[in-house]
Amino acid sequence: MAELRPSGAPGPTAPPAPGPNAPPAFASLFPPGLHAIYGECRRLYPDQPNPLQVTAIVKYWLGGPDPLDYVSMYRNVGSPSANIPEHWHYISFGLSDLYGDSRVHEFTGTDGPSGFGFELTFRLKRETGESAPPTWPAELMQGLARYVFQSENTFCSGDHVSWHSPLDNSESRIQHMLLTEDPQMQPVQTPFGVVTFLQIVGVCTEELHAAQQWNGQGILELLRTVPVAGGPWLITDMRRGETIFEIDPHLQQERVDKGIETDGSNLSGVSAKCAWDDLSRPPEDDEDSRSICIGTQPRRLSGKDTEQIRETLRRGLEINSKPVLPPINPQRQNGFTHDRAPSRKDSLESDSSTAIIPHELIRTRQLESVHLKFNQESGALIPLCLRGRLLHGRHFTYKSITGDMAITFVSTGVEGAFATEEHPYAAHGPWLQVKAAVGEKAQEEAVPLRSGTIALLRSAELSSHPSV
Repeated sequence: MAELRPSGAPGPTAPPAPGPNAPPAFASLFPPGLHAIYGECRRLYPDQPNPLQVTAIVKYWLGGPDPLDYVSMYRNVGSPSANIPEHWHYISFGLSDLYGDSRVHEFTGTDGPSGFGFELTFRLKRETGESAPPTWPAELMQGLARYVFQSENTFCSGDHVSWHSPLDNSESRIQHMLLTEDPQMQPVQTPFGVVTFLQIVGVCTEELHAAQQWNGQGILELLRTVPVAGGPWLITDMRRGETIFEIDPHLQQERVDKGIETDGSNLSGVSAKCAWDDLSRPPEDDEDSRSICIGTQPRRLSGKDTEQIRETLRRGLEINSKPVLPPINPQRQNGFTHDRAPSRKDSLESDSSTAIIPHELIRTRQLESVHLKFNQESGALIPLCLRGRLLHGRHFTYKSITGDMAITFVSTGVEGAFATEEHPYAAHGPWLQVKAAVGEKAQEEAVPLRSGTIALLRSAELSSHPSV
């Protein structure tokens, strides 16, 4: 539950923002992380010292449901001469460490990220005659913050969020999101680390699919060139009724299709509803690891397997000239943890109480045939896996959102895979790798498997959770 009030209004948990000439005694009472972000806001909006603010009545650290303590809402006049319309600017407080006393985030030093290392922003086009900002973007930001806190996955520029619903619960075509750097907010050095600002950009389904097939940064650049679709500051207009491809049909063929052909896709993995079965032979007993996808209680990935899959997913944000799957190694590799607190769990860890199988006791198994199962949205990404990833010598991973299962497709050019040309299907515990030699014939047939089967789950089995 949240309430709307001016940020300078007295409240039980946050004093009003101190001005630049505040007495030292007063400034010392103000949470230092909060003060630092307020300072950046005051730099942009010196004439709005006390903006309207949506605040959580019961703070997250007191057991409340909303991770963001506050969402401030500013009126931005834009720049008509630069095709930047007047809009509302929303800024979150809570993904970074505001307090520095471990009530929410563990303090790890001033050189690294503060909390998760970022706050969210959102720019919504102001409607004619609108005197106050709508509050629904604050709940949207709370929803994304809940995902970050619950999964401990962080966002970065170019990421996409499949939301599958109008962002404002209307009939709008703006039903998904991309993320990018806020064009005005500068990174802030706080006493508890660095905070950057990631802006939410509302997009249509067709634009989301193009971002998945190609890359988010490329679509963001196209949106910047179309004033009614975002313009230079990527301002979301919930009344926009046309996609950028309907506004300018040449963008699809001349920019997106050509980009996919030249660059491939930088999306290396998704969280999905998926499963795999070993069809080679039935499991001998309940302890046989081949029952991993058939039994009711899937086994957990070891920490080393988790690290390798996590690194595989992270590498989707990079376009490497020589794709490599990182070797299974007891030491933690660079990844999400290099800019996050060590106490954060990896994005692919499970909350299951099932005991972790020691890595040394899990042998890599070669399989004769496999059965892969995906929900409809995940299955629709198979052409992306082929055309945008494998055809360019890369890899693509599906990580199950319902368990610790993972399926990675690897091409011939990927090093470090345990699936080989001789044994194209190989499993290490619940992690399956499929070696696919994708050429022109495979692309025409759109079938990556030599002796496996792929099934789409019934629509009734589709997950209702947004895939990020």
